[in-house]
Amino acid sequence: MTVTELLQSPAKDLLNIYFTAGYPHLDSLCELLPALEAAGADLVEIGIPYSDPLSDGPTIQQSSAHALANGISLELIFKQLEETTTQIPKVMMGYFNTVLQFGFERFCQRCADTGISGVILPDLPIELYLDRYASLFEQHGLSNIFLVTPETPADRLHYIDQHSTSFIYAVSSSSTTGVKAGIQDAAPYLKGLQTAKLKTPFLVGFNIASPKDFDFACQYARGGIIGSAFIRYLAKQNDLHAATTQFVQHIRQLQLS
Repeated sequence: MTVTELLQSPAKDLLNIYFTAGYPHLDSLCELLPALEAAGADLVEIGIPYSDPLSDGPTIQQSSAHALANGISLELIFKQLEETTTQIPKVMMGYFNTVLQFGFERFCQRCADTGISGVILPDLPIELYLDRYASLFEQHGLSNIFLVTPETPADRLHYIDQHSTSFIYAVSSSSTTGVKAGIQDAAPYLKGLQTAKLKTPFLVGFNIASPKDFDFACQYARGGIIGSAFIRYLAKQNDLHAATTQFVQHIRQLQLS
């Protein structure tokens, strides 16, 4: 299933888990993907480590530095994806310069070949995407996922909505990832998105770290995105498969109760 097909289904309370490729070990991706699928995550966001990330907080920055020191590269990420068979919808998150150096057409082709159906590039402006890269994404069946924040003007929000195909990534605050405790103060902003009559579903990310946070996000959106909290949890564990199962069950406990 692609990420677009998932978001077009009636499924709700969607749990999107982000992890950094190459962390905590060089080949952790090969273990984490099937573990997340088995644990009941709905989709996964695979982070491409980058030395100068714009929107990532300290936890993800540190995991990226660790992964780069381990020897991860975009080419190796694609090779690991080729070796790992899963059906869970997969999104790749990275930064424009990494993809530009790899080659945009080559990147899109490798995504299509390895089961990636969505891409998040926070520093790729929508105007540049539409002018130069939209046809490549469409040709390879890729959804480009745009971010919006509490500061995004209404006209810009609707412009992004017009050009979105799977989901919009609603950043819960103007901070970087994982630096605040809880997202409850985002209620007015999320309520505004909920009533904005968007054609595209949205998922909420940044600073979701607990079952309460995830349940709160799902009250307004189709689901939530968790990254820093999962990475912090993995750092304390030796058995990645067991840790993944425990983490997903913990986050979903309010939905299951």
